Amino acid sequence: MIYISTYTQMLKGILEGCILAIISQNEVYGYELSRKLQESGFDYVSEGSIYPLLLRMQKEKWIEGYMKADTRSGGPPRKYYRLTKAGGEVLAQFHDNWSAMKRSVDHILEGGQSR
Repeated sequence: MIYISTYTQMLKGILEGCILAIISQNEVYGYELSRKLQESGFDYVSEGSIYPLLLRMQKEKWIEGYMKADTRSGGPPRKYYRLTKAGGEVLAQFHDNWSAMKRSVDHILEGGQSR
């Protein structure tokens, strides 16, 4: 299917920004992040594909992970992620770039003429 292939390629370019946005709203653990992405319509994103991105973002120092006890269910501690200052700057840049790109794509898809 061409649609799925195109969707996958587009997803690779925007998933990091969306993950940063979710983490900026509230500290989350991996499974919770996966669920929030799926609730937002990212049905093709598996939990297993998120962890390599989180690891890379930690190496880039955009996010930091820490262990936190699960006080609700009494289960084992979970690794939570929070945004760093550098991650906030990357998120702001992503937001600006996304807004500009979205306007351009919407203009073309809506049959817009030259500006």
